[in-house]
Order: sequence, then structure tokens, then C-alpha cells
Amino acid sequence: MKSFIASALMLLAPAVVLAQTPAQPAAKSETKAAAKPVAKTAVKSDTKPSKSAAKAPAAKKTTVAKSEPTSSRAQLKSATNQVAAGIIAAEAALSPAELAIAERVHVGRMPCELGAFVTVTADSAVPGHFHVEGKGFKYFMSPVVTSTGTVRLEDQKGGAVWLQIVNKSMLMNQRLGQRLADECMSAEQVVVAEAIKKNPPASVLEPLPVAK
Repeated sequence: MKSFIASALMLLAPAVVLAQTPAQPAAKSETKAAAKPVAKTAVKSDTKPSKSAAKAPAAKKTTVAKSEPTSSRAQLKSATNQVAAGIIAAEAALSPAELAIAERVHVGRMPCELGAFVTVTADSAVPGHFHVEGKGFKYFMSPVVTSTGTVRLEDQKGGAVWLQIVNKSMLMNQRLGQRLADECMSAEQVVVAEAIKKNPPASVLEPLPVAK
């Protein structure tokens, strides 16, 4: 009986050993799989702070280096703008005689011949200067002293001239030699023109009356 049990145990021993041996590699693989993520995360966590710590000083250096040229450029730009504004103001300054002419300029929307209109507006920022505009043109004009006393405005860049006499005004383009608008009248000029029609002045070509 004992020999039978012993022989049965000897037959069952290899099966028990085979059943127990696969469990060890599985346990090792589990420990390795568990150990690898921990190691990787530990390595990653150790390396990331070092990169951020290395980048932080470089960012500060670049910002400090760029701030100096920006401030110097801003100062240079402001100084250039101030000089340009001073030059423009000096060029736009008028003499007392020119300012006196500017006070005589008629402003507003004026009807002209052939259904045209011209609008003359005083510039609020530059005393004595005017905007003269209409259909297809716009000029920035300043007064010019004349020997005849006629009110004359010029836009030297645009080549335009605005002439104002007692009963009408006209706009000319000297470069093209064209009249852009003629027979333009303000309210004051309309009154004068009507008076001239009723009482026309004597012509210099008419003979003088013979004395009796």
C-alpha cells in the first residue's frame, strides 16, 4: 500500500512542478511592468524641471535685451515727429498781411455757373488756411498778397488758384490752364452783383461827356 502511494506521488510530482513553474515568470513580468512606468515617470519628472529651469533665465535675458532698442526707437520716433511738426508749423505761419487777406475770404457753399458748386472752409487747426473743394477736386490753400488788392488763395502743390473779387469768384488750375469753376458767388457777392446790374459802372472805353 505504501509503495503504491509512493509511486502515485512520484507520478504526480512532475505535473505539480509543471503547474507551479509558469507562475514565476508571470510574477516577474508583472513586477517588471510595474517597475518600468515608475522608473520612466521618475526619470521624466526629474528631467522636465531641469529643462524649465534652464529655459527660464534665457527668456529673461531676451526680454531685457529687447526692451532697450524698443525704448530708444520710441524716443527717436517721437523726436522726429516733433521736428516734423515744427517744420510744418513754420511753413504754415502767415505774415500779418496774409492773415488780413484771410479775414476777407468768403466761406461756405457757393453756386457757380453750369450748375457747379464750390465749398470754401476755413481750417480750424491752421489759421489763415482754407479747404476749397468741389466735384472732382479738393485743394488746401493759403492767402497770397497781390498788388491789386484781389483776394487770392493758392495751393502751390496742386497748382490751383482761387480768385475773389467783389461780385464773383473763380477757381483756376494754372498747371492745366483751365477754369475749374467760374461765376461763383457767396451771399455777399450776390448782393453786389445785383447792385452792379441796376447801376452799371461807367466803362473806361465810353467817351467822357462834353462840357457845355
